[in-house]
Amino acid sequence: MKARWLNRTVLGIGLASLFSDWSHEIATSVLPAYLATMGVAAAWLGWIEGISDGLSSFAKMASGFYTDRLARRKPIAIAGYVVTALGTAAFGLATNSWHILFARATAWFGRGVRTPIRKALLAGSVTRDVYGKAFGFERMMDTVGAIVGPASAFFLLQLFHHHYPSLFLFTLIPGLTAAAMIAFLVKEKERKPVSHISLTESLRSLPGTYRKFLIGVGVFGAGDFAHTLLILLATQKLAPLLGAPRAASIAVGLYVLHNIFYASFAFVAGWLADRYDKRLLLSAGYFLAALMSIGIILLTPGVWTLALIFIVGGIYVATEEALEDSLCAELVGEEHHGMAFGTLATVNGIGDCISSIVVGMLWTNFGTGIAFGYSTLLFLAGSIIILCLPRPVHSH
Repeated sequence: MKARWLNRTVLGIGLASLFSDWSHEIATSVLPAYLATMGVAAAWLGWIEGISDGLSSFAKMASGFYTDRLARRKPIAIAGYVVTALGTAAFGLATNSWHILFARATAWFGRGVRTPIRKALLAGSVTRDVYGKAFGFERMMDTVGAIVGPASAFFLLQLFHHHYPSLFLFTLIPGLTAAAMIAFLVKEKERKPVSHISLTESLRSLPGTYRKFLIGVGVFGAGDFAHTLLILLATQKLAPLLGAPRAASIAVGLYVLHNIFYASFAFVAGWLADRYDKRLLLSAGYFLAALMSIGIILLTPGVWTLALIFIVGGIYVATEEALEDSLCAELVGEEHHGMAFGTLATVNGIGDCISSIVVGMLWTNFGTGIAFGYSTLLFLAGSIIILCLPRPVHSH
């Protein structure tokens, strides 16, 4: 019999990802405008995102290490979702940018704590041969939240007449619904906790192939800039052709298009992962990212060429995320999944931090050719490292 992969745990985790992303995407999409009402400079937004991402990535590592030692991980996952919901809603209480920084960092700390547990619960609820479908489904649901969130924010701004505290308070509804999905739908299998060893020993216990995989992920990640930079690129390139207000609207529309392709291809990538070599597919995803960067450098900017760049961006992110998770689950024994997912998330978080800062600085000082040329080289290097990984050996 073929394994049934869409069980109540996979469904519960998928729905939790959808509702949680819906909640914080509402807040994220209006955050720049909200900060502007406080008279805050754009640099503050960078600090808020950077500090929050940094805190989140180390929370992921600590959570992965700690929860492998617990018989039950689920209560900590629920707590993580609740903290994210409360931190996001707390934006509405802010009277200056420090409050926003504290609220965002708190929300992202909760997000960091729950991420490796969610992935370990997901991997533990299905068999190895359907990891791709399970992780692809979770990424797809998460991205549906990323499409619904900004659309809801636009509607809520009209409904609340740009009264931001009411809008942030509304985010509690999907945010706490996410925690409820984990609490009531997810079934945690009994597991034997890993014996108490140090963080260094835990890292050493992870297989050599997994560590080589992390090098590939890290090299790729150091070039993998935040796709809000694509929105900036579209706004800048289209403004001389269409005027600034229209260019900004089209840029946001292109980002929604990016997220639609991301949502659609997350499950397709996972489905392919269960049929073909995950290393080849992830390497191809990284190569697609290089093609996107080359397109940014060489193509004449216009609505249609930018649409193509955003579409390719959405497809490669879907492939990258679904394949990194399912390959990570395959390379490491189930008892160490918390640690493995925590380490992967930390490497990705550090990469996010480095890449956006470096690409932004190169862009400002030397132009888009140098900035996206830097990304292209790292994308290609990451693709080659993943392609050279030894094939995973399973004991069935």
